[in-house]
Amino acid sequence: MHQREKPSPERIRRAREDSPKIRERDLAAQMGISEAELFAAHCGFGTVRIEPRVNDVLTGLEAVGEVMALTRNASAVHEKIGIYDKVFTGKHHAMVLGNDIDLRIFPNLWAHGFAVETRDGGEIHRSLQFFDAAGEAVHKVHLRPFSNLYAYQKLTDELQSSNQEPIVSVKGRSAENDARIPDQAATVDDLREHWSRLTDVHQFFGMLKALNLSRRQAVRMVGQDYAWLLDNAAVGAMFHRAAEDEMPIMCFVGNRGCIQIHSGPIKSVKQIGPCINVLDETFHLHLRAHHIREVWAVRKPTRDGHVTSLEAYGANGKMIIQFFGTRKEGEPERHDWRLLAENLPRIPRSTAA
Repeated sequence: MHQREKPSPERIRRAREDSPKIRERDLAAQMGISEAELFAAHCGFGTVRIEPRVNDVLTGLEAVGEVMALTRNASAVHEKIGIYDKVFTGKHHAMVLGNDIDLRIFPNLWAHGFAVETRDGGEIHRSLQFFDAAGEAVHKVHLRPFSNLYAYQKLTDELQSSNQEPIVSVKGRSAENDARIPDQAATVDDLREHWSRLTDVHQFFGMLKALNLSRRQAVRMVGQDYAWLLDNAAVGAMFHRAAEDEMPIMCFVGNRGCIQIHSGPIKSVKQIGPCINVLDETFHLHLRAHHIREVWAVRKPTRDGHVTSLEAYGANGKMIIQFFGTRKEGEPERHDWRLLAENLPRIPRSTAA
């Protein structure tokens, strides 16, 4: 089978002009290209290629002031308005721990970057867009009316790449699926022993790696005292109940290169078609609920007592979105959150296979 020939930069730009309202991700998918390739085609036409030097990006953004940070995967878009402060840089891990913008970043996975300027009537929209080696978005930063344009321009000038060609090389990604347990994976007894000895939720990933298990495999294996299957409507029910009770929650949306977190109450929850939307002043979330294939309530031991998360998975077994009750290190889990999570509609274990 012959590989489909990719469209030229000129054709990509023409398609963008012909469909100005369609989202870049959707247009790229229609054209059979990655989103990074779509932006690369516009180099010299309102777009400048920049180096994805993550630590320089994060420290430079501190001076830009109020912006909108956006992190997404195929099924959820997480948007937070605020400033990049309390930045912690690192070669393998970086963090932003501000009151509004809260990020966990994996710099090695940021492969391409662009500073983008578009016009909508008399308005100019500016953004920084970053992508992984496959050309998929890892993080985006959109300027706001009160952003510091001088600091933004200084940052983009410092990051500007010497390569401004309108094409970018992207690597294909094999289909990811967590349905099969590897031959050398741990037994249920191994998993339960390690799980019972957790003292911090941040130890969970290390446990999975040591046992050669994916997150979804682990929650399916461990037993109902630690993880139980919920009806897919549980996520929407949780949103509405949390909004009604003004319950502060933590909402995590991520991809391979970045995880973005909201902490606090939510107010405006709206179902628009198949999407659940949170439309608050500084937090917007767009969740394609029809992409959800499984929802699990998961209980993890910590030194402060167990904590309960709500986790939604897609058809490929990857986690789409995760929730906790808001709490600080050293504090027990909120009673109202635990009560809510434990009373969401369950699915009998016999139907979970």
